[in-house]
Amino acid sequence: MKIMFKQQFIKIGLLSLMSGIFMIACSDLEIKETDSIFTGGGDDAFNGVENPAGSLQNIYNGLQGQLADQANFFALQEVSTDETLVPTRGTDWGDNGIWRTLHQHTWTPSHNFVLTVWNQMNQNVYQCTEVIDERSNPSAEQKAAAQFLRAYSMYQVMDLYGQVPFRTPDEGPDVEPMVLTRAQAVEFILKDIDAAIAGLPSSGPNNDNTLYGTKEAAQFLKARLLLNKFVYVGGSAEAADMSEVIALVDQITNQGYALQEGYFDIFKEDQDTETIWWLKSGVGNRIWDGLHYHQITPDNGGGGWNGFSTLSEFYSTFEGSPNSNYVGDGQEERRGWVPDADNADASNYGIGYGFLQGQQYDVEGNALFERSGRPLNFTKEMPGLVGNSESTGMRIIKYHPANGAYTEHQIIFRYSDAYLMKAEAMMRNGGDATAMVNTLREVRNADPVASVTEAVLLDERGRELYYEYVRRMDMVRFGQYGRPWEFKDPSTVGDATKELYPIPSNAILSNSNLVQNDGY
Repeated sequence: MKIMFKQQFIKIGLLSLMSGIFMIACSDLEIKETDSIFTGGGDDAFNGVENPAGSLQNIYNGLQGQLADQANFFALQEVSTDETLVPTRGTDWGDNGIWRTLHQHTWTPSHNFVLTVWNQMNQNVYQCTEVIDERSNPSAEQKAAAQFLRAYSMYQVMDLYGQVPFRTPDEGPDVEPMVLTRAQAVEFILKDIDAAIAGLPSSGPNNDNTLYGTKEAAQFLKARLLLNKFVYVGGSAEAADMSEVIALVDQITNQGYALQEGYFDIFKEDQDTETIWWLKSGVGNRIWDGLHYHQITPDNGGGGWNGFSTLSEFYSTFEGSPNSNYVGDGQEERRGWVPDADNADASNYGIGYGFLQGQQYDVEGNALFERSGRPLNFTKEMPGLVGNSESTGMRIIKYHPANGAYTEHQIIFRYSDAYLMKAEAMMRNGGDATAMVNTLREVRNADPVASVTEAVLLDERGRELYYEYVRRMDMVRFGQYGRPWEFKDPSTVGDATKELYPIPSNAILSNSNLVQNDGY
């Protein structure tokens, strides 16, 4: 599996040779002609895509691969936070510092992941625009599906980079497309989402996800955008936006979505009341990127890749014994548990749930060892981002290999996220979110909190939604992305410019109209 990972960097290197990118025009927005050139269009006139359904499937397949990856989008959202890090172990996972710079906030405009995500998400937007074009003659539902996928991808560009390149299918590669500012992008995305809400079918829990999104998924996306809107346009949260977040979540609830008991059961392939939008993306990277080489299952005899870990300070936000996570250590459900010699069996392959700390065992309850012969004992503390052994650092398991080593069922939008968005919107509108948060904590077998402040709510979102692509966004919204954490470079503490990633160097070089973000 490590060989496959290295091949991935070859692909990233090829992407770095591509031009920066692109997009579509919007007739009812006044926008500056400042943008990057995107590899699309050509000498032939655009007459529409031949097969809108096939084009949608290709876009969807591309997005599935983008979000399944442990690098790129996932890394920008998670490894750059207080939740996740990829320490170098000997020479393993060194990769020229590409992981370390994310955690330290010392990345540059030439960072490969920064370029790849820019290319991928902008490509999605352009391809969706081709499907939406009337010359492609999409059905009403196909058009709405493309608008939803375009809104999702454009949202990521706007959130991560603060500028959104934009072009029509008629503009060839010699045309420098426009650029939407963050505020302009917010308005455009909201129009796409509203069109998707109007045109997509409604679906309660247990949908088969064949429609590239549903009305409820679009409502969720709109609620997320409105909750974060003040970050993008400046000022503080507006009461009207927060009220609409509450209304959107209520509409989702009215379709039968609800909190579900059995936290780790939510991440099985089985149907449940929590999952709003999922992708047929393999969850192998969420499982194996942290497990040790000797932690194996019948459908993955090669074991894990021994990379990703979590920080002790993030782990300490959960209830339970600080120095052990075996069964009966007083831990809340979401922190999970680690099998010991007495309860490692075929139902778990000896692999724990949540946060793996301490001695690890195989399926028969035998203690596992490092390749050197030392006990495989995952430690809470690490020496730093370098100088680590095979055992240093706790590991995260949310999708469990007992449900399939590479099951294609990755959750993107989940009801408990929407539920906490409603609680936050209530709090930002001057209400008391304590009862809502305690209802969730009761479902998760955690003790109630006395009151809910911004700090408490950010911690609660971390406990509920770790490894689900939202930690960076949450920390920015709560003003905590610039704070210090373990192994973060002290020179970057308090640096608000890191709330945006840089425009990739290749994009700047290929389009003189793009303006680099402050601080780069």
